[in-house]
Amino acid sequence: MITLTDTATDKVRQLIAAEGDEQLGLRVAVRPGGCSGFAYEMFFDTDVAEDDMTAELDGVKVIVDPSSAQLLTGATLDYKDGLEESGFAITNPNAQRTCGCGQSFS
Repeated sequence: MITLTDTATDKVRQLIAAEGDEQLGLRVAVRPGGCSGFAYEMFFDTDVAEDDMTAELDGVKVIVDPSSAQLLTGATLDYKDGLEESGFAITNPNAQRTCGCGQSFS
């Protein structure tokens, strides 16, 4: 299952607080698409299916569906807020190839 850096965890906590619903979890998924074959998808969710994998990481509930979990094993979600890089980024050891825009992988 995916892990979160301290910076990503703090940012997710801030975003959930801004939403005003402490029941929200961060759903991380891999979907077919993008120019390399698969694309990452992240959104807040309260619906957890029976076969979803969930983890509580420093107070943040992370939800991953079974098929995405296979592709996210060992991956790390980070958040950067700088001049050159800003936003969430996933480092995934399972990605053999990524596209130029960094939004998809195979």
